[in-house]
Order: sequence, then C-alpha cells, then structure tokens
Amino acid sequence: MSPSRTLIAEPLSSDAFAPFGDVLEAAGEPARLINEGACGRWHDLAALDFTDGRAGISLFRADIRSLPYRFDLVERHPNGSQAFIPMEAVPFLVIVAPGKGDRPGAPRAFVTRPGQAINFHRSIWHGVLTPIAGNGLFAVIDRIGEGANLEEFRYDAPFTVMTKDGSDSSS
Repeated sequence: MSPSRTLIAEPLSSDAFAPFGDVLEAAGEPARLINEGACGRWHDLAALDFTDGRAGISLFRADIRSLPYRFDLVERHPNGSQAFIPMEAVPFLVIVAPGKGDRPGAPRAFVTRPGQAINFHRSIWHGVLTPIAGNGLFAVIDRIGEGANLEEFRYDAPFTVMTKDGSDSSS
C-alpha cells in the first residue's frame, strides 16, 4: 500500500459544502417566529430526497475519533439523502468526494462548528460518521425501505485528515 495522502480539513460553510449537500444551522435570523413569537424557526433547511421508501429517524452512537484521522473508505446511498445531526453541540468531521463516474473523486474534509449538522444529497460519496468530540450520539435521517441503499469504495491508499495548523480541532 502506498503512503498516506494528506487532506487539510476546512471549516464547514454552506457555500463550500453546496455541491455535496446542505448545512443545517440556526444562522442569522429565523425565517419565522411561531408559538406567539416565543420560538424561531429556521425553515426547510435540507432537501430530503428518496427514490422510494420513506424518511426515518434513527439514533447512531459512533466512536470518537481524533485528528489527524486516517481513512480509505467512503460510501454513498443511491436511493436517498442522509442527514447527520449531533445530539450535543460539538464539532464533527465530514468527508465528501465528488462522483467520478461510478467511483469517488478526490475527497475533501470539513470540520463543523458546534451547532452545525449536515445533509448529504442522494448518491454523494462520503466518509463514515466521524465525531471528534462529545459522546458520539447522532440523530440520522435517511431512507427506510426495501433494497440495497449502500455502496462502499476503498481508495488504493489512505488519506490523513488534519487541520491547517496540524492541531486537533475538537477542543
């Protein structure tokens, strides 16, 4: 196996992440005030997209990882979008790759800010759920239905993800 390749994780932003999915966050003023003005609503932040089946909400608990983080496996879900919503306000690592035919292209890495969540669009190659702080508990909204909805790809050499300054950004 050839040596690891390095990815520098970018801060997650809506513009940078747009080719891969949606950033979910309560940024700016809410679109609506509800409950007699006592509750702000940031409305319709994610494009949930399923070929069939239905949307389901599951809870996942993933092992906490640290940076630098080494990976070679990505996956995609051809029949539905998938949202990762941390159950506490901590950052997590998001790895994505554009499609290149039926394979992933060069990956990119993002680190969320506390309070951000993401929704991968349907068929977007992405890394596994990768918390870097907290308890690893996430709500995941994805397709529930018959048939295979998971494709995996292993790169021929691993990538190592770190922050620009080489530090662990989870603290």
